Amino acid sequence: MSQYRNVGLFLTLAACWGTAFVAISAGLEYVPPVLFAALRYDIAGIVMLTYAAYALEDGQWLPRGRQGWLVVAVGAVLLIAAYHAFLFVGQQHTTAAAAAILVSLSPVLTTGFARVFVPSDALSIVGVGGVVLGLAGVAVISQPDPSDLLAPDFVAKLLVFCAAASFALGSVLTRRIDSSLPIETMEAWSMLGGALVMHVVSLALGEPIEPTAWMHLEALGALGYLALVASALGFLLYFDLLERLGAVEINMVSYVAPIFTAIVGWLYLGEVVDATTLLGFALIAAGFALVKRRALREELDHVNRLSSRLRE
Repeated sequence: MSQYRNVGLFLTLAACWGTAFVAISAGLEYVPPVLFAALRYDIAGIVMLTYAAYALEDGQWLPRGRQGWLVVAVGAVLLIAAYHAFLFVGQQHTTAAAAAILVSLSPVLTTGFARVFVPSDALSIVGVGGVVLGLAGVAVISQPDPSDLLAPDFVAKLLVFCAAASFALGSVLTRRIDSSLPIETMEAWSMLGGALVMHVVSLALGEPIEPTAWMHLEALGALGYLALVASALGFLLYFDLLERLGAVEINMVSYVAPIFTAIVGWLYLGEVVDATTLLGFALIAAGFALVKRRALREELDHVNRLSSRLRE
């Protein structure tokens, strides 16, 4: 029964995060990108902080000490602000499915960054090949034209790639910082800090503030979905599954989410996934399999042993 529950929650998380890309595309029709991302985390941050204050004991909802605030700062700047600013700006000129697939490169880049910051744990030749294969997938999807590298479509996909790289780097740095901060507290304060950073960036970019446009039903629906479902509910599911499944299996959500993005993007936005994008996705997924081959083999052995015990 527990296994069915985990599968159900995993698919729910993939659906929440996959359809978030469609909600982003819908909301960008009405709200400037960086401001839209900031508003999303104004709401999500308050919800998460409320949850942290309720769920944690002894004032653990409040970061303490230099290390605690340092991990929050890294999370705010890289995991929230940089990731979402790049993603929302980039997604103005690319499809939701292409953005979701490019973001699925994050686990591969995370491994690459981890090896950079831990030189003694260098990637093997096969692991390097996996990273290269993942980057090849990005190149296939973005299809750069050397004669026009400033084409809106290429620049958009490059920005989404920067979003994936920001998230990967932030993931590595937050794990490297020696902090006993509960993950709920780190996420809540990172969301609020990231929202503040994005509001400052939005003002610096001169994005128009037109609240009347935000009142459109589709804009409100997209914002509410992103803040409450994709962010608040999504991260709560992520925390729960991380403890139950571990980091390797939960990373696989990055490769299931684009399926939901493609289906809902086709139904709601009329976006069609072409063969080139599918090929790029296959290359990125293959790169992940090479980089994580040992961990995936261990997970497969564990599943096989569990299945054998159930049959006995």
